[in-house]
Amino acid sequence: MRLEEKIRGGMYGLLIGDAVGVPYEFNPPERLPAYELIDMIPPQSFRSSYPHIAYGTGSDDGAQALCVLASLLHCKKLDPTDLLNRFCNWYRAGYLAIDHQVFDIGIQTREALTRYVQGTPINQIANTDVSANGNGALMRVLPLALWHRGSDAELIEDAFEQAHLTHGHIRSKLCCALYCLWTRQLLNDVDIDQAWLNSIAILKQTFNNQPEVIQEIEQGIDLESTYQIQGKGYVVDCLLSAKYALKQNSYADVIKTAISLGHDTDTTACVAGGLAGIVFGESAIPEPWKVTLKGQEMVEPLLEALLKLHV
Repeated sequence: MRLEEKIRGGMYGLLIGDAVGVPYEFNPPERLPAYELIDMIPPQSFRSSYPHIAYGTGSDDGAQALCVLASLLHCKKLDPTDLLNRFCNWYRAGYLAIDHQVFDIGIQTREALTRYVQGTPINQIANTDVSANGNGALMRVLPLALWHRGSDAELIEDAFEQAHLTHGHIRSKLCCALYCLWTRQLLNDVDIDQAWLNSIAILKQTFNNQPEVIQEIEQGIDLESTYQIQGKGYVVDCLLSAKYALKQNSYADVIKTAISLGHDTDTTACVAGGLAGIVFGESAIPEPWKVTLKGQEMVEPLLEALLKLHV
């Protein structure tokens, strides 16, 4: 598969996963439609979580991911101030949001942006408490991995910095770094499970002289064999739920599986969908979903600029 097909698949996979998941958000699994009825447009008998939002509209997940991509392309590096300003413009004015509507934002992100506009220094706006490990930094980090051409160590460093803007605990930062390394492995055609193992190994090697970080990886994140996934907003749950969904045999089934877990459906489908788009390629995304996705006029110029970096 050509790299262009993977990169376009990754970005559209993320955005479409987000948009398909939006109507189902906050519902437990038992309140969702049957698996085969999960679609971009839910069955008429199902009441959307956002009845005033048109189907095909992405949430904060997709908009913030586009903010990350736009900032990287403009600054040619991860620039925390530029990126935070874009997040603030999104939150206050609907920058890169469909129809300039902001209808969802995570608690940690909202609190961090509020502190930032009030003048708190950038490196102090994120909550660093262990109880504050939502998936708000994970959901938007994929463009960093698609854009990045540095070493694994540099990718990890940038993933940490991106996360720390709003999610400052080491667990959130490690999950973002792991996801970026995993993305890089998949772009290089490594098998899904082996790519995960390789990424864990790279993380451990990077922090081999920091036993507390190794312990965090082993006891806080790499828990697939013992952790009961729930599709919720906790960053580790989100990452492992996405890994579970990614075992399906098509892009559509990855998204449906992610949503069928319930709860934070848009983010689980977004995080899983970005990787599924890389694995299966843009052409594997169902055409009706692609046609229904709103905001493609914002996406295409960013994608074209990203692809020029890889020529």
